[in-house]
Amino acid sequence: MVGRGGRTPSIPHILLLLFLLLITTSSARRRPLKPCKNLVLYFHDIIYNGLNAANATAAIVASPAWANRTILAGQKHFGDVVVFDDPITLDNNLHSPPVGRAQGMYLYDKKEIYTAWLGFSFVLNSTDYKGTISFIGADPLMNKTRDVSVVGGTGDFFMTRGVATLMTDAFEGDVYFRLRADVKLFECY
Repeated sequence: MVGRGGRTPSIPHILLLLFLLLITTSSARRRPLKPCKNLVLYFHDIIYNGLNAANATAAIVASPAWANRTILAGQKHFGDVVVFDDPITLDNNLHSPPVGRAQGMYLYDKKEIYTAWLGFSFVLNSTDYKGTISFIGADPLMNKTRDVSVVGGTGDFFMTRGVATLMTDAFEGDVYFRLRADVKLFECY
């Protein structure tokens, strides 16, 4: 390899160039990320229990052999699969006007502790936002806050990426719970 002026670059010059390249790329990674959008939303889950068909927004669609589909299974609900279509509000009041729907599923995946795996989307259709945000991840329910990944979106959230911090804001037995979702988006187009 011959450089400018017909000279071959020396090994120290090549190492210096590689070192400078390494420093500039590694310093760019250390900058703290700032979200391009931050949303705080609440979704309200009312599980069908055999008596509340008119108000239910979620239903057990699969359960282990020892359980049934109107009451969450024993053993920390292990094996239950629940689908939901929950209202999303801007505050923690179930009766506030919804700004969209949380649609998806969760399944209880451990016998020893309460934990679930989530896959769902926020379908937003308000004056502020139109589009979807897709979420996926583990939900260790006994932790005060839990993070799930934002893996994409459509409309105002086209190809977005980020993280949602979930917190159980309220619950009433095995029938109702409300989650607060603090959504931080780091890729916005």
